[in-house]
Amino acid sequence: MSTHTDPVTSSLEQYRSDFPALHQTHPNGNPVVYLDSGASAQKPQCVIDAVSRCYSEYYANAYRGVYYFGARIDEELENAREQVRNLLNAKSAHEIVFTAGTTMSINMVAQGWGRKSLSAGDEIILNVLEHHANLVPWQMIAQETGAILKYLPLTADGQLDLDQLPNLLTEKTKMLAVTGMSNVLGTLPDLKSIISTCHANNTLVLVDGAQLVPHTDVNVTELDIDFLTFSGHKLYGPSGVGVLYGKENLLDQMDPMLGGGHMIDQVFQDHSTWAALPAKFEAGTLPIAPIIGLGKAIEYIQNIGLHQIETHERLLLEYAHDKLTTLPGLQILGPSIKHKGAITSFTIEGLHPHDIADWLDRTGVAVRAGHHCTMPLHEHLNIHASTRASFGLYNNHSDIDALCEGLEYTLQKHKLI
Repeated sequence: MSTHTDPVTSSLEQYRSDFPALHQTHPNGNPVVYLDSGASAQKPQCVIDAVSRCYSEYYANAYRGVYYFGARIDEELENAREQVRNLLNAKSAHEIVFTAGTTMSINMVAQGWGRKSLSAGDEIILNVLEHHANLVPWQMIAQETGAILKYLPLTADGQLDLDQLPNLLTEKTKMLAVTGMSNVLGTLPDLKSIISTCHANNTLVLVDGAQLVPHTDVNVTELDIDFLTFSGHKLYGPSGVGVLYGKENLLDQMDPMLGGGHMIDQVFQDHSTWAALPAKFEAGTLPIAPIIGLGKAIEYIQNIGLHQIETHERLLLEYAHDKLTTLPGLQILGPSIKHKGAITSFTIEGLHPHDIADWLDRTGVAVRAGHHCTMPLHEHLNIHASTRASFGLYNNHSDIDALCEGLEYTLQKHKLI
């Protein structure tokens, strides 16, 4: 296996040891090579320890008890909220809502904002790059309200055709929902240009940041983002927790999607009034330990530095592209490295993506295969599925070498080389 290194990769190598799942050996005897961080990232020991401490030392329900355990939980949750605020450079912690994940966050906006703001004939702009989580909720609210879905075209290389955006915008266009980074092609839309163009038309913008936030600095204030969502489990944190960021005035105008305890101000027999932000959107018992783990994950990546992580992953992506393009019959999907993040999806002529993933697993390499919750994109590309390798801060050049060696092994077994 290659020992190719570079200064940035070498500087991050020390952090690989923080992830216990990567210390294992695959049942076939090979080292574990995890290239599916786009689906869910592995967890550093500090996150695992933070969750364990919560359950073993001071667990209690949140915002309920005045005793020591309860007070500590409240303090930890608000500390985590402040860490999210700082990560996104939001103006106020009131703009940070804890949810079950990106999917829940987008549904909360589609329902809570959409029911109040959309009428028959109003327009929502989407595109086929989007994960189903940023398509289906808008389809549902459009059917409910009579709003119209419009689609921004893609360029031939899988970028959003922003030259067409002004032509799609009308006085009826109320919302544009866009990924910050495609979970298949890795495409990085020009958010600044999109948001500026939309705001000049009084159109709001929701950014699905599930793939973007783990890989780069995202400044919601500088970009003037209206809504942004992300998930803890892709950010080296626990599953079961996500974030909805929304401008305070927009969240104030929205109705809560879920009703119950904690999110109320007063409850009468025939109606209720809502608590102040962000409690208004946090009905019931929050995912307490996962939120604390998310706070620890944010602390962890900020100590490393998101700029350093982004540089490291870009070098990995360049190395992967260079090596993968030498394999016969392999086609990398999407734009050039300049316009994409730490994901590379591909097809190989004569092999089904699921077979590729299965044979790679036999060599200890974990990748994703399928439509990746992007059926419209794969239909647009005229393929049924693809194979995806996605990178995290713990990956290195040896992982890319193992991927390519596994693909060569697969091609040999199928007599394609």
